[in-house]
Amino acid sequence: MPESAIGSFAGTGNPFMLGNINSAARVVDAECGAGLDCIIAAKMAGADGEIIGIYMTQGMVDKAKFNAKATGVENASFHQGLFEELPVKDGWADVVISNGAINLAPDKDEIFREMNRVLKPGGLLQIADILVDKPILESAKRNIDLWTG
Repeated sequence: MPESAIGSFAGTGNPFMLGNINSAARVVDAECGAGLDCIIAAKMAGADGEIIGIYMTQGMVDKAKFNAKATGVENASFHQGLFEELPVKDGWADVVISNGAINLAPDKDEIFREMNRVLKPGGLLQIADILVDKPILESAKRNIDLWTG
């Protein structure tokens, strides 16, 4: 794996622990970052699989393309787009993955509706993310050092 894929990785876990990516699967990675999870999904899906990685900035999309090429992945494409408006046809994906991104979205209901839109009926949503199940102290909300790296 190229250092540029690993060094830019900001995921929180392993969305593949929730289920395998089958051979010839169509996978969307919502907020793919530098493409690490797309590369893994592409290898799992094999040559007949198709992976689409979406990220909001062109710079990161370009980095994901570089990383896929550096690992010999030919069945993944990367596109600039918003989490709330994935540039993917309705019902296209067998699997939608996301790693460490949903927690950053202000309207999580909208994100889940959008991921559901691109999934085929019976498709799988595989997420690795962080969540807080207790109220957050106001002092913590105002402390920028707790929210940024």
